[in-house]
Amino acid sequence: QVPLVEPGGGLVQAGGSLRLSCTASGSIFSVDAMTWYRQAPGTQREFVAGILSGGDTKYEDSVAGRFTISRDSAGKTVFLQMNSLKPEDTAVYYCGVRGSDYAKRSFAEWGQGTQVTVSS
Repeated sequence: QVPLVEPGGGLVQAGGSLRLSCTASGSIFSVDAMTWYRQAPGTQREFVAGILSGGDTKYEDSVAGRFTISRDSAGKTVFLQMNSLKPEDTAVYYCGVRGSDYAKRSFAEWGQGTQVTVSS
């Protein structure tokens, strides 16, 4: 089991910025990918951004150029810097981590989610 802890989130005015973080702990041998998804009320969870072990990143079109995904040197904490926030970015944001433990078992875990609210 690989617990994920997601502090951060909060309320911000349109045009403002927030930084989310997510830290994975436990018996982690390697991390293959770290992602951020979000889910607004009445909608399905959608992909926001992802970063692979080699450093390649990918963004959903509506956030490209405004959001930046990164990770720490240990590769166990992922960040999402969100700039120029819009009311439509309001959602619960979830981090996801995929990798393997020291027993070479694969894992894929989700964080508990953190609320981001952007006021107009």
